[in-house]
Amino acid sequence: MSTVTRFAPSPTGTLHIGNVRTALHNWLLARQQGGRFLLRIDDTDLARSREEHVVAIRADLAWLGLVPDGEERQSARFDLYEREFQRLVAAGRVYRCYETAQELELKRKVLLGRGLPPIYDRAALALSEADHAARAAAGEAPHWRFKLDHAALITWLDGIRGPQQFDPAMLSDPVVRRADGSWLYLLPSVIDDIAMGITDVLRGEDHVSNTATQVQMFAALGAEPPRFAHEALLVGAEGKLSKRLGSSGMADFRAAGIEPQALIALLARLGTSDPVDPALGADDLAAQFNLAHFGRAPARFDDAELERVNAAVIHQLPYAAVADRLPSAMDPAGWEAVRPNLRTVAEAADWWAVVEGPVAMPEMDAETRAYLAEAVAAAVQIDWAADPWHALTGTLKDATGRKGKALFLPLRQALTGRDHGPDMAALLPLIGRDRALARLRAAAGL
Repeated sequence: MSTVTRFAPSPTGTLHIGNVRTALHNWLLARQQGGRFLLRIDDTDLARSREEHVVAIRADLAWLGLVPDGEERQSARFDLYEREFQRLVAAGRVYRCYETAQELELKRKVLLGRGLPPIYDRAALALSEADHAARAAAGEAPHWRFKLDHAALITWLDGIRGPQQFDPAMLSDPVVRRADGSWLYLLPSVIDDIAMGITDVLRGEDHVSNTATQVQMFAALGAEPPRFAHEALLVGAEGKLSKRLGSSGMADFRAAGIEPQALIALLARLGTSDPVDPALGADDLAAQFNLAHFGRAPARFDDAELERVNAAVIHQLPYAAVADRLPSAMDPAGWEAVRPNLRTVAEAADWWAVVEGPVAMPEMDAETRAYLAEAVAAAVQIDWAADPWHALTGTLKDATGRKGKALFLPLRQALTGRDHGPDMAALLPLIGRDRALARLRAAAGL
């Protein structure tokens, strides 16, 4: 059977870094197996879902290169949910309940006070049809719970966590439908996974108990459950996922100059034993993707590491990949000259401004001005068509005896207005003879 995975965001907001990691790992798993990656928009919460968030989710996935092979929307599938729900009603696998949130909380506190697990006591199963009729006559609408089968343990072989076992008697029968007829997550997700042919569900470990109840829902609907794998949740470098990081959308990363390849390279390996390699493309990452490499420890996301990966990605980007984001006058030689010093592509414009000028000159002492006056004389004589930087520094070294920082730094400061930056051998030809001479003369006070 071909592998089919899915990513199922709710359009109540935009994607954040944890969402994207889940989407990426499902995409990699499908790609690694030569299967399909599907997008399911979980928009059953009609009051909170927003169409602009659906558009943003699609755009973010496209920016990252995680293009789905198909898309479904839960809001278009209510008829399917109703049909399958009525099957469960007929089979006695869902039942009506009326407790309020306050009543349930009181029951929970009583059980905890007795040292018992705070699970639902199934009191509603004792109601007769006459009781239901009386409540309906009083205007009370029921919510519905799925009735777990207590006859056998719930087990599955988790792709990351290994053998899993739950005693259904220690779980509350989950609410699957509200009194207003709207759906909660658990049952529609199972119905969709069956209808969409999902073979593998890869998600966060916070869904493990959901999986236990959903395993029985698959069985109740006459379907084999997919293969499940639950990965450790993402945390920040400080040990927990910060509010900022937890809410940062892809627009925030784009605004910060993060390349999609950098996010892919880092997130693909977070939670695994494999090293982060910025040189690997999507196909290589998919080929090497292996659930057996995932650990149980929390996956740590570090902004500083992302910035390092981003710089490494930029340092290998060809001119053609960034040309539309560079100053119009910057050519391939200009890009290759400044690329090794960039943390973001946007910084290329800063260095191109150094090339084109004007630049702010630092204050020079008398000795340095005298040295720069010698540099002017040397710069007039050298061959600018070959390698002007090494010709200039070689001439000055022989003439002044200077070397190292004393030789190079005043020249860099005069030519760029900065103490450090791209290789001057690459930068000086871009500055050109006329601008270079004008800057050296100004710095020398000539």
